[in-house]
Amino acid sequence: MKKPAGNSTAARTKLRTVTLLCAAMALTTAHAQTLDVPARSVPVPTTVSPQLAKIIGAPLRSNWNVLPKSGEEWKPVADAGAAATLKNIPGMMERLHVKVEKTTIDGVRAFILTPDVIAPENRNRLLIHVHGGCYVLNPGEAALPEALFMAGFGHFKVIAVDYRMPPEAYFPAALDDGLTVYKNAIKTTDPKNIAIFGSSAGGALTLEMVLKAKQDGLPLPGAIAPGTPMSDVTKVGDTFVTNAMLDNVLVSPDGFCDAATRVYANGHDLKDPLLSPVYGDMKGFPPTILTSGTRDLLLSNTVRVHRKLRQAGVDAALQVGEGQSHAHYYRDDTAPESKETFEEIARFFDKHLGK
Repeated sequence: MKKPAGNSTAARTKLRTVTLLCAAMALTTAHAQTLDVPARSVPVPTTVSPQLAKIIGAPLRSNWNVLPKSGEEWKPVADAGAAATLKNIPGMMERLHVKVEKTTIDGVRAFILTPDVIAPENRNRLLIHVHGGCYVLNPGEAALPEALFMAGFGHFKVIAVDYRMPPEAYFPAALDDGLTVYKNAIKTTDPKNIAIFGSSAGGALTLEMVLKAKQDGLPLPGAIAPGTPMSDVTKVGDTFVTNAMLDNVLVSPDGFCDAATRVYANGHDLKDPLLSPVYGDMKGFPPTILTSGTRDLLLSNTVRVHRKLRQAGVDAALQVGEGQSHAHYYRDDTAPESKETFEEIARFFDKHLGK
């Protein structure tokens, strides 16, 4: 039977309406892929200590857009930065009550940090520190601040690895040196009593050391604490955009740290999990505590690692500091936020490490 013309017309009209609506929605979705945000001034939050407020309110890092293209070009930059840091080390050691001894472990340069008071529960425990600096900065004693904070606030013995950097050596030298120290440590200390920690490149190295230990069939440490890890040096992640020019340390995804990492990588695939560990297999990882800040360029790097660990069934915690840019939590040992951050890590270690 032939359908009434009216019904057919109504159906066609309805179809055209639905089609136009779908097209409009598709167009809106396409436009929504990018959100234009107006320029604005961002004040220092009133919710932080005066010490941290001073750090947050500091101008952008000088020479953040100076991009040396070789290890030889990076060395004077690293040496100049180290000279400035070294002036602060004696005061930190005194305030945090930590002694430092220079040593060599199976050919790798290192420092042994011993607090005046080691907590009774930590007497059979050992922490291994791998420093930050985009794989090219903080040579020698300049690598010590974060290790001093952890030893002083957490009351642990710490071995800080002074790994090789360009132009002395390139990928995977830093990873190899960290793993050499770890292999030496597990000869005399139960791996369950060992934790590895570090921030920035050190946070990435912490994750990379566990990935490589898994590959090599080594026993894994009892816990790890990667701080604001450079876990994806291909620069994928939301806060590479949202926190650009807000993070006063790293400043830009195309700044000095990206240039430094490319020099260290020396042509190696940046998506290799031993350079971008977020792409690695994290099943079976030890309990992990991650640290970042709300203005950190690498907040997304940190969050993505946390989610990947949780998806793999790993016990993983995430602490995010108010107003903090990249690794602000170990800039000033007198800031209450710094003490709180490292005491939080110490409690996590105490919960998960063997006695």
